[in-house]
Amino acid sequence: MLRDYQQRTIDQLYKWFSDGRKGHPCIELPTGSGKSHIVAAICKDAVTQWPETKILMLTHVKELIEQNAEKMRDHWPDAPLGIYSAGLGSKRFDDITFGSIQSIRRVDPAELGHFDLVLIDECHLVSHKQEGGYRELIDALTLINPALRVIGLTATPYRLGHGLITDDPALFADIIAPTSIEELIFKKYLSPLQSKITATKISADGVHKRGGEYIESELQAAVDRKEINGPVADEIIVQAGDRKSWLVFCVGVQHSYNIRDELLERGISAATITGGTPKNERAEIIADFKAGRITAVTNANVLTTGFDHPDIDLIAMLRPTASASLYVQMAGRGMRPKGHTDHCRLLDFAGVVEAHGPITNIDPGRKAGTGEAPVKICPQCDSIVHLSAKVCPDCGYEFPPPPESRAVLHNLDIMGLDTTEMNVTEWQWRRHVSRVSGKEMLMVTYYGALSDKPVNEYLTVMHDGYAGQKARTLFAKISNHCGSDADMHHTDLTSAAKEMNECAPPGVIKFRQDGKFYRVTDRRWG
Repeated sequence: MLRDYQQRTIDQLYKWFSDGRKGHPCIELPTGSGKSHIVAAICKDAVTQWPETKILMLTHVKELIEQNAEKMRDHWPDAPLGIYSAGLGSKRFDDITFGSIQSIRRVDPAELGHFDLVLIDECHLVSHKQEGGYRELIDALTLINPALRVIGLTATPYRLGHGLITDDPALFADIIAPTSIEELIFKKYLSPLQSKITATKISADGVHKRGGEYIESELQAAVDRKEINGPVADEIIVQAGDRKSWLVFCVGVQHSYNIRDELLERGISAATITGGTPKNERAEIIADFKAGRITAVTNANVLTTGFDHPDIDLIAMLRPTASASLYVQMAGRGMRPKGHTDHCRLLDFAGVVEAHGPITNIDPGRKAGTGEAPVKICPQCDSIVHLSAKVCPDCGYEFPPPPESRAVLHNLDIMGLDTTEMNVTEWQWRRHVSRVSGKEMLMVTYYGALSDKPVNEYLTVMHDGYAGQKARTLFAKISNHCGSDADMHHTDLTSAAKEMNECAPPGVIKFRQDGKFYRVTDRRWG
C-alpha cells in the first residue's frame, strides 16, 4: 500500500499529463519519502495498462539501482525487470529496465530501440545545457520515439549556479511538489534534525571557486590541519554523548582519513569510505556500521546519495559547500525514523546551515542575469535604488548600516519549524500588486478567533525564476487540497482569487514569522 502523499504524487503526475502540459515534469520529494515505491507503482501501472510499454529507469549510483529494483520486486514480484549496470555485473534489458547512465550511454541507440518512458532518479544531475550523458541519451531516444516521456525525481530541483532545473535551457518544464518535509515530519514519516552550536569553526575564507563550488585541493589545504582536526574530533565526541551511529562529511580523501585517525586515537571505533575504497571493503564497513560494530564513518562525498541507514543519530559537517543540493543530501542522511531516538543531531562546523538556510526553505540561488533585481525604497523620496546603495542618488539620504547578523544554530534553524498554530475560521483571497516591483501576486488572509491576528500570505505566482515557480507549485497544492480547479497556467489572478474564495479553507494552519512577513508551513484540512 502506498502512503497518502505517495498516491497523491501519482495522482498529480497523471493530472499534469491529462492537462496537456508540454515538456517533461520533475517530481520534487524530500529525501526519505520513498521515491522508489512511487517509481515501482508508476512502472507497474504503465506496463499492466499498456503491455507494450517499454520503461527505462536511470540513475548514476549502483546502490540506487539496487534499492529501486528491490522495491520494484516488493511491489510487483513478477515484474518484467532487467538491470543494466556494469557495476552490478548485469547487462539485461526487459520491459522495465533499471540501469546506470554510465553503462547505458555506451550502448548504440539503435540497439536500445524504442522506449516509451524514461524515469531519472536524482535528476538535478541532468545538465542544464544541451550536453552530457543524460541529455545525449534522451535526444537519441527521442529520435527513435518522438512521443517519449521523461519524468525526473529529486529532493533538490536546482543546480549550483543555475537556479531551478526548470530554468531555460532545461529538460524539465515544470515541478510537481506533492508534499513537504514539514508534512512528513508531522506525520512521523521523517525524523527531525537538531543542530548544535560548535565551538570549532571551519572556514572557506580565501578558497577560490570553480564552477560555483570551492576548489577541493584549496579547500582541503585550508581545512585539513592538525590544529583543527583535533578539536573537531574532541567536540564530536562530547556532542555525540551516547549516540550510536555517526556520519562525518569531510572535504577530501586525506581529510577523511585524518579525521578517522583522530577519532581512533580517542578510542572511537571508526572507518573511512572514499570513492577508491574497494567494493568488498566498502560493503564490510557499511555492514559493520549498520550492525553497531563501528561507531563513526568518515567519508569524502560518497555517502550522500544511495546510502540508507535509518539509525544515523549524529551528522558532522566538516565540509563547506556552495551547493544547496549537497547540503540537503548530507543532512537528509539523518532524517530517517529511528528506533532508539526521535531525532538526529547535526554538528555544522562549516557554516553550511547559515549559508543556505533551513532545509525546509532552501535558497538555491539563481542564474546570473535572471530574477528580480535586489532593490530597496528610499524612505525620504520613495526612489527605488539598488540594495547595496549607501546613499540615495536622488536626494542624498544616507541609509543606515544593516544590523550585524549572528548565526545562532539550534533545532529551529536547521529545520525551520518554529511555528504558531491557528484554527482557521475563514480565508480571503485577492489580487495584490507589489508597490516595489509593480508585479501582480496572490494574497490570502487567514482568519481565526477574534483574538487572533490575521495571517497574510503572498504567493508570487507571476514572478520569474525560482520564486515564481515555487509559488505556482504551492498554489497548485493548495487548490488541489480544497477541491478547486483554479490553475495558474490558464487562469488570471482575479478569477483565481474568486475561485479560491468559494472553497473551504484549511481547518488549521501552522505559521512562523519570516522577516516582517509570515510563512505558512503547514495546512490541514478536515
